Amino acid sequence: MSAPQLSSADIRTDLSTRQAKLKWVIVVDETLPAGRLVNAAACVSATVGKILPDMVGHDGKDASGGRHPGLPWAGCSILAADADTLRAVRARAVVQEDELLIVDMPQLAQTSRVYDEYLDRLADTGSEELTYCALSLVGPRNRIDKLVGKLSLLR
Repeated sequence: MSAPQLSSADIRTDLSTRQAKLKWVIVVDETLPAGRLVNAAACVSATVGKILPDMVGHDGKDASGGRHPGLPWAGCSILAADADTLRAVRARAVVQEDELLIVDMPQLAQTSRVYDEYLDRLADTGSEELTYCALSLVGPRNRIDKLVGKLSLLR
């Protein structure tokens, strides 16, 4: 798995998210129940934060002096797709994986309560058999737009 390398010139907290060099999207299976959908988006987000900690901006303070942890400076759009479209977007993204960070959450992850059990089940399942709850993509804006440009925001 590769990840886009962020230089200090890439991290522009003074610009609109639409002007950022990188784009971050999460595509979720819109047919999932709300709780599972939100869980999948949160899980792939946690992994993005671990791999690309510079995607998270500096902490802030409110007028009363209260601290607020940093949030992603590039924003993150949550897009909706059916299971087949989600699989197709992932397949097209994997071809470009040297320029993109791809984090997926197979459905197996939501049906295992023990992480080692999930890993065992994953090891026994061919990639063509996997279905996905969510897919997170981070990379150059033009590449991400080509992959997800026809998808709509989750409503």
